[in-house]
Amino acid sequence: MYGSLQAMPADPILGLLAKYREDTNPHKIDLGVGVYKNEAGHTAILDCVKKAEQYRTDHEDTKVYIGPTGSPLFNEQMTKLVFGEHKVIDQNRVRTISAPGGTGALRAAAEFIKSCKAGATIWVSDPTWANHTGIFQAAGLTVKTYPYYDHQQKSLNFEGMLASLAQVKADDVVLLHACCHNPSGMDLTNQQWQQVVELAKSIGFLPLIDMAYQGFGEGLDEDAYGLRLMADNVQEMIVCSSCSKNFGLYRERIGACSIIGATPAATDIALSVLLSDVRVIYSMPPAHGAAIVETILSSDELRQQWYVELQEMRDRINGNRQLLVDKLTLNGVTRNFDFITHQKGMFSFLGITPAQVQQLQSEYSIYMVGSSRMSIAGIALSNVDYLAASIAKVL
Repeated sequence: MYGSLQAMPADPILGLLAKYREDTNPHKIDLGVGVYKNEAGHTAILDCVKKAEQYRTDHEDTKVYIGPTGSPLFNEQMTKLVFGEHKVIDQNRVRTISAPGGTGALRAAAEFIKSCKAGATIWVSDPTWANHTGIFQAAGLTVKTYPYYDHQQKSLNFEGMLASLAQVKADDVVLLHACCHNPSGMDLTNQQWQQVVELAKSIGFLPLIDMAYQGFGEGLDEDAYGLRLMADNVQEMIVCSSCSKNFGLYRERIGACSIIGATPAATDIALSVLLSDVRVIYSMPPAHGAAIVETILSSDELRQQWYVELQEMRDRINGNRQLLVDKLTLNGVTRNFDFITHQKGMFSFLGITPAQVQQLQSEYSIYMVGSSRMSIAGIALSNVDYLAASIAKVL
């Protein structure tokens, strides 16, 4: 049975991680893997998470399944976190289920879309998170792209994006990043979101919004602006959210999938289909991460502590952007890298060639994806001088 199989190519990011771990250079820098790191290069457990875990240890009394929808309290709290005080909640038009991380939420959404229309076309930004295409193709969807990031101008190609989306059909799906675009870091402004929403209204395509980094851009509410504006104006919509980054729960694999329907009855029907799809993918979601999140969001004390810790992560990332640009200037780099400071979230394209990326790796032990996408959280006060000097030499 296995004899006809061909080895699949290694994931480029996971391959980078393996090379980084094997590198013996004491000055090595990992700018590849998209996880938050503190100044010491460590992805620590948030203090609010530790307290919530202790509460769970003290009060959990069963390991029985929690059902395909997941924890009702988690779903309720995540709905409020994602949508705020929104009319879709008051109108009883949104249903949220727990999922195994943001990836699981996206795969469940993809299967749901297939149930709505087999072979449906979904449009994703060029570029987008590398796993988006595989997730949707695995569900049998047709993936097409719309222009998004202009590598030459180091900016958003908004005119190209609008022109492309204007050709989308009413029964197509359009994937949009809510904030902290992965991999470019280039987000839509509020005014640009308004134009995209108007296009969605006029055409009638189904928006699928991926929000993996709520709170990492400008703030919890600010980062959800476009998502909530879209929900104000369309009858049907899907949102996939993740708790990996903003709660630091990477390995707990907890996220959420929210669907909005035109009426409460229509949304209930859609939920029944979504749960049927879930049943044959992973059957039941994990419970531990959801319990941590719901404990934090249900406690005034822990929620406030989470706000503080989340702001610390956000401020550090934003500070690293300016820090790198300043250090490049101090090293005599005349090329303008100010675009890095105008972006949001974990990632940015450095804007150098694949050959220069390889040179940084082979000669200076600085690891980033071949496209020059770098994880901003990998920058620290202890390595930024070496990083900037190395980039200057390569340039």
